[in-house]
Order: sequence, then structure tokens, then C-alpha cells
Amino acid sequence: MVPNGTSEFGRHEGTAYELHGTVGAPVIVLIHGLGLCRHLWDDHIDALSANHRVLTYDLWGHGQSSPVPTTASLSVYAAQLAGLMRALNLGPASIVGFSIGGMINRRFVLDYPELVTDLVIMNSPHDRGEAAQKQVEERAADVRNHGAFATFDAALARWFTPDFRANNPAALALVREWRGLVDAESYAQAAWVLANGVRELIKPEPAVTAGSLVLTCQADSGSTSEMSHAIAAEISGAQTLIIPQLQHLGLMEEPQTFTDPILQFLEGRKS
Repeated sequence: MVPNGTSEFGRHEGTAYELHGTVGAPVIVLIHGLGLCRHLWDDHIDALSANHRVLTYDLWGHGQSSPVPTTASLSVYAAQLAGLMRALNLGPASIVGFSIGGMINRRFVLDYPELVTDLVIMNSPHDRGEAAQKQVEERAADVRNHGAFATFDAALARWFTPDFRANNPAALALVREWRGLVDAESYAQAAWVLANGVRELIKPEPAVTAGSLVLTCQADSGSTSEMSHAIAAEISGAQTLIIPQLQHLGLMEEPQTFTDPILQFLEGRKS
């Protein structure tokens, strides 16, 4: 056990993770998006760990974690997290998921409800409609056929606002570096899960019942406001927040714009 207020890095059965904050405090788990890694959350850790124990980790085949050990699915990623939380004696926890992470945490609460206190579902897709679904499947096929960087430059335009892209080359280089860490096969499988996993999350049986905050950015073309409202409509009592102007990776452009409402939601759940 580490002293209060410190951080530690470790590995558990191939999963690389970090723990931050005070031992014994309420736990927040942060799940990153496709082609990224646990360092997506670095600018959020100080605020989130001030009064919480915060777990970040790398999905299978991302960052410093091992390749996916079997055919990837939302349940495989959920099992990865459940094994890690149980090994670290961290449940139950608030599970915060970004993009595919917001699909994984929805699958996680269905598979492991005893490990969940509440959910924050960030910039995560839902029922896309036929045309948009076809586009996402085509991108997944491009990754399978041409490698992890096949769709990268187009993704940057979807993820960041034009001003941010023009003025923050270091941030774009960092995202490129994270993409370069992925295991090619694991990434191709994860891209397919991102494309097709939404099907099992639309009106799931049994329904998600955990207290939930569903948020996205107004200009996120892949995880739209309509999708967030649809997710929330399927979860009793869920709250929805639409952040103006920003795109998919708005949490990198304006970290506090995201950490503040997350903390407000979690603190409100305690009262």
C-alpha cells in the first residue's frame, strides 16, 4: 500500500495501470478511448485525485498493456477491468469512460454491477443510423487493411477544433505517439468493437440502472448530442450535459470544462 497522496505504477496480468490520490478515498476509474492510452487523463488527475483514489490503465493492446489475449469484445474489456479492480481491492467505484471507454463502462455495469457506484459516459457513440454506421465500419475495415494510422489524419480533424490544431502541435504529436504504441492486431479488433459494439448497448436487457452522467461536445460528429440524449433516455434518472463548441477530444483542449461537472455529479451523488 502506498502512502496517502502519492501515485504508483504497476502491472497486473499484462495490464499497465497507475493509482493516484488518497488510499481509502472513494474510487474513480478512468477508461481511455481507441488508439489512446491512460495518459489521456494526465491533465485531469490533480483535480480528480484531490478527494478520490483514481485508477488509470491501458486497454489491451494500448499503451504499455499486453495485446488482447482473445478476440476483443466489450465484455473482454470489461473483464480486463474487473480483474484489475479485484486484484487492487478497489470496488465499487465510479467508472468514467471516454468514447469506446463509455461503451466499456456501460458493458461493465451490466456484467459487474457490484463493482459500480455510478457512471460517467463521455463522448460515446450509440445508435448511429444506417449511413453513419456504414462509415464507421468502413473506417474499421481501413484499419484492418492498411494499419493503425490509416485513418489518423482525418481523425485529428474530427477530434480537435481548427484553432487548437493550428496552435498546439505538441498535443497532436502526443496523440500520434499514443497511436504508435498500439499493437496492430489489438487495435484492428478494438476498431471493430467501436464500430459494432453499440448494437449490444441499445436498450439493453436488463437496463442500466446506475446513476449516470452522459456528456458529449456540441461539435462531436461521431458521438453526437442526439446520441447522448438517447443513451440517457435509456437509463432511469440519467443526467445529460452538452459542452459547447468542442469536438471529440475536447477533454484535451479544456480539461477543467470536463473535470468540474464530473466532480459536481459525483459529489451530488453522495449528498
